[in-house]
Amino acid sequence: MNRQAVFNWLKQRPWLIVPVLGIVPLIGIPLINQTSSTPETATVSPSPLLPTASITLPTIAQSPLSTPQPSPKASPQPAQKSAQPAQVGNVQAVQSAINLSVDAAIQMRVLIHEAASRLSVGTSTGGAVFDVQSNRVLYELPANSSYEMQADGNTILLGALKLPSLIWIDPSPTGVTFVGDRGYRGRILVATSENRIWVVNYVNLQQYLYSVVGSEVSPSWPMEALKAQAVAARSYALTYHLKPVKKDLYDLGSDEYYQVYKGISTEANSTRRAVNTTSGEFVSYRGGVVESLYAATDDIVMEAFQGRGMSQIGALGLAEQGQNYRQILSAYYAGTGIGRIEMDIE
Repeated sequence: MNRQAVFNWLKQRPWLIVPVLGIVPLIGIPLINQTSSTPETATVSPSPLLPTASITLPTIAQSPLSTPQPSPKASPQPAQKSAQPAQVGNVQAVQSAINLSVDAAIQMRVLIHEAASRLSVGTSTGGAVFDVQSNRVLYELPANSSYEMQADGNTILLGALKLPSLIWIDPSPTGVTFVGDRGYRGRILVATSENRIWVVNYVNLQQYLYSVVGSEVSPSWPMEALKAQAVAARSYALTYHLKPVKKDLYDLGSDEYYQVYKGISTEANSTRRAVNTTSGEFVSYRGGVVESLYAATDDIVMEAFQGRGMSQIGALGLAEQGQNYRQILSAYYAGTGIGRIEMDIE
């Protein structure tokens, strides 16, 4: 296999890149050293859709911008640790050709269904169901499959199959998993408790933001407004990545209580561009990640956050006046700067 063929092969399999990540604020202040972990290699494991590098981000900024929020609703936690994909060696020689986004190296765990009685589930291109505890394949999913899923005591019923209380649904690398009426990239974790189902989407930050930006504002907005939304949404997500709602189960939810995430249905070329061109950028205060609160209008920002946050309609107006996304963010998050997470290939 020649070098170009290797490049092409790896481009189709970005999860084989195992970067070591570092944090470098644009203002030039070093934040924190990084370490990488080496998960155990399993004989059979879910397709590693996400790079497996560990990342340590700056602490959450304690600033006048931070506003306490009510505690989220309680949810069950799984008894077992999630399965880890296999790790491969250093691929520094081909990293420049791959140009993998740093956002793709950060895994988000998003609660997409809470205490559901039953849900339909399927995959677009086929995949598999895994037992989280044993990492064993329980069932091969055919392409364009659809099943009814429900809790039955401490087990999960998938059609006629009786499965353990904690499973992965892992589509093929290019596939999408449909849960209910929405499609999601990445892997799906399903947990049962008290005859109810909790569903968590394990998706990389890049793909998560593609959806969030398009869910929160119109993809038809000016690019600078979309970029401002992308950076604000990334900062907000990172605060929950650092301090999850349920450490052993999920980082944050997918509704308006957090920030809206609807899977692939709200992705657009414009939202992808906004996320990609601001890759790794977050609102930073004294080296920390700001919980960048935002709402639709100035009135809602004032009522909900005592005026400490970004008005999305206001950001739209500033973009239409010719301001760029940095100016927009500076207007709403006074005293902050823009930090950036960067790849550090050894």
